Amino acid sequence: MNQQTLITAPIESELRQLVALMRSSLSSDYDLLGQVLDHVRRQTGKMMRPILALLMAKCHGGVTEKALHAAASLELLHTASLVHDDVVDNSRERRGQPSVNAVFDNRVSVLTGDYLLSTSLLHGSLTGDVEIIRLISQLGQCLAEGELLQLSNVSNEAISEETYFQIIRKKTAVLFETCAQVGALSAGASPERVEWARSIGEIIGIAFQVKDDIFDYTSSAAAIGKPVGNDMREGKLTLSVIHALLMADDDEMMALARKVKRLEATDDEIARLVEFTKAKGGILYAEQYMQQQMERARLLLAECADEAVRTALSTYISFVVNREK
Repeated sequence: MNQQTLITAPIESELRQLVALMRSSLSSDYDLLGQVLDHVRRQTGKMMRPILALLMAKCHGGVTEKALHAAASLELLHTASLVHDDVVDNSRERRGQPSVNAVFDNRVSVLTGDYLLSTSLLHGSLTGDVEIIRLISQLGQCLAEGELLQLSNVSNEAISEETYFQIIRKKTAVLFETCAQVGALSAGASPERVEWARSIGEIIGIAFQVKDDIFDYTSSAAAIGKPVGNDMREGKLTLSVIHALLMADDDEMMALARKVKRLEATDDEIARLVEFTKAKGGILYAEQYMQQQMERARLLLAECADEAVRTALSTYISFVVNREK
């Protein structure tokens, strides 16, 4: 049995219902909107975030209609943020395919993102749960704050792990932790169990982003439509290079890193910084950090009474840390 099958085994029928719900939400009879939503639907990934919500619901009693609408709301909010991010970053690709703004234009992309956000809020309201609606609304705020924090950090010459983790908590981890929280809430879990779920979601989210950032230094980047050094081209310094810079105490490389943050570095200079990061053990450091996070999450998972769900969540964590794209 492969990893994907192990992860979805406890929620196989519920996941089919969610896929149908998402397909319905990403359809329209209006010509232009229908075309754009069809393009967005073809870019849908493995739905790891709503799967986490469904698994947490299953762990705490079962997947109800409330859980399905909550999971759809979270995935649609995530999708809306990606469409808007591609406009902000002027990205031409998303998951190895042309982005919405590349196929259409920025005006269509912004309006499509707004449409997806509104559809997300509609599904949130269909849960009939004020606390779930609050968490989803708060998530939208955090994602926007994370993007603004990252934009402001590009022009900030200070380089620190603390700032890096602050950004990825707001940009990525908060989405996973909200999925876990909302899944538990939808099944009527106690506040203590909701916090337990949130903790696991946060750990998974941080590990997910650290892994995603590692791709920027390897040839695997091409497989996800992200050229090697692409983060640096956007002025972003991630955990591997930050660690290498702080440990090496190399004035020349530090000056080059600040040039990257000012968006002034050439491709050759970025390539030098990538090789420096590898040589100084930056990637190994990030990989070890992910392994530590995985062990933390697995210790928490011991509290999950449902063996099938516990196995699914443990496999889920392994997939996040060991995936190749």
